[in-house]
Amino acid sequence: MIKKNKLIEARNNKGYSQEAMAACIGKNVSSYNRKENGEIKINHKEWQILAKELDASLEDIYESEESLIFVFNDNASGIGNGIGNTVNYTTPNCLGNSKKVYRKIGRRESAVKRRNLSVRRRKPSIEGRKINQHQ
Repeated sequence: MIKKNKLIEARNNKGYSQEAMAACIGKNVSSYNRKENGEIKINHKEWQILAKELDASLEDIYESEESLIFVFNDNASGIGNGIGNTVNYTTPNCLGNSKKVYRKIGRRESAVKRRNLSVRRRKPSIEGRKINQHQ
């Protein structure tokens, strides 16, 4: 889980205590502290109440419960943690060749399919053949 830095910052900017915020969502201080520290999930209704009490938009205080990994079409990846966050990303070396690998796998798969098809076509049919019996 991820510490809710945006929520903590907004609460501190307003001068509100954890006790006050805990009371708003009907939790004790210990539970609220664990929510801010990312040990316990904050549900959507609680996020809405907290945003209203802090006179902030949900996007201003919301941070995801878990890291999100973004994979872009250009094989770049990055890590973000919420709504409206700027995601900085770089292309790891290991992803640079992934398109080539997928194409190579696709070509191999196509070759196997063609080979299987040609084997099926060449397979002699036993229908209509006389079976030589040894005397």
